[in-house]
Amino acid sequence: MTYHPKSDFMATIMERGFLADCTDYQGLDEALSKGMVTAYIGYDATAQSLHVGHLLNIMLLRWFQKTGHRPVTLMGGGTTKVGDPSFRADERPLLTPDRIDANIAGMQAVFAQYLDYGADAARGTTALMLNNAEWLDGLNYLDFLRDIGRHFSVNRMLSFESVKSRLDREQSLSFLEFNYMILQAYDFLELNRRYGCLLQMGGSDQWGNIVNGIDLTRRVLDREIYGLTTPLLTTSDGRKMGKSAGGAIWLNSEMLSPYEFWQFWRNTTDADTGRFLKLYTELPVEECDRLGALGGSEINAAKIILANEVTGLLHGPEAAEAAEATAREVFEKGGAGSELPTLTLTAQDIGEGISVAQLIVRSGLAGSGKEAKRLIADNGARLDDAPLTDAGRMITTTDLASPIKLSAGKKRHAMVELG
Repeated sequence: MTYHPKSDFMATIMERGFLADCTDYQGLDEALSKGMVTAYIGYDATAQSLHVGHLLNIMLLRWFQKTGHRPVTLMGGGTTKVGDPSFRADERPLLTPDRIDANIAGMQAVFAQYLDYGADAARGTTALMLNNAEWLDGLNYLDFLRDIGRHFSVNRMLSFESVKSRLDREQSLSFLEFNYMILQAYDFLELNRRYGCLLQMGGSDQWGNIVNGIDLTRRVLDREIYGLTTPLLTTSDGRKMGKSAGGAIWLNSEMLSPYEFWQFWRNTTDADTGRFLKLYTELPVEECDRLGALGGSEINAAKIILANEVTGLLHGPEAAEAAEATAREVFEKGGAGSELPTLTLTAQDIGEGISVAQLIVRSGLAGSGKEAKRLIADNGARLDDAPLTDAGRMITTTDLASPIKLSAGKKRHAMVELG
């Protein structure tokens, strides 16, 4: 659509490619241009770390704060107990309260790298971290049905694509899951009532949930609020953003080393480089366009800049510099590299020997034994830079008298050592 925004936030996200849909472009832009606005994105605590798939919306919150507004990260301590059914083929596994709390703690560490939650709460743009268990855990079921449930049309809820796609495939949708969109809508109502929150943001798959919250808040409080979504990203070769051969690209360093994170961005395809620079770094748009337009071997310099900028935001500039130095040592000089991910095994782990295919899986270079064997059969694996041809080759404690280096292709490496 052709719209020329007044507010810095809308101008920034439209120019950089963050915007998919908005319930009222002009109304939201007017509100943003008049003063500080509070907006939130909700995150259910389904894992102990956020992953690269979450990074687009984390950057959206970061830009929201940088352009003079107050971001809220809403942790789903309550909604995680139900599980979001949106575009899922089956019901999410139910987590214990202790597991949910541990997952929230892991996620909070990531948010702190991107947003300012400063101690000075009087500052209007200081980010807030809230937990919807605060208002959901104490709900009285009958009161909730009478006061909130009556505003929801089951016919309308069944028409949302996230639900419809599940039912069209004749896959069961439990009553527990069906309640999720009501609870998420109630979050928006409570955040507006308690904090004056005017905007909910999220991925395109959350559109139905967001619209429900807007409708409920208008009905109960008679207030004008807004919704905004970001595109669901795929890479130029059609893969879901954030997935790799080794699994999810986690944002917590305990689950994925800064070097592996850096390497993920360094391996970006040529066609995605300019787009990812706009979305995942704070470099000026003109510079992103210039770097993304480089051709031939020059595009590799742009990918290194992308990897350094994204890694620097999450793990700090020193970690980005160390990762680049390790990559240079591994690729240009054939060394091992001090920052390579390392698998440490005990003599008990190894016993009489462990197959090299198992080591490839355990070091994160393949997602399964079958994938590791295929890698070896296709001449894509190396041991200390020598080709690996036998998937059944056994590695013993004698072989690990000094650390060994495993490689999958030319760009992914790991060390294995005896602890």
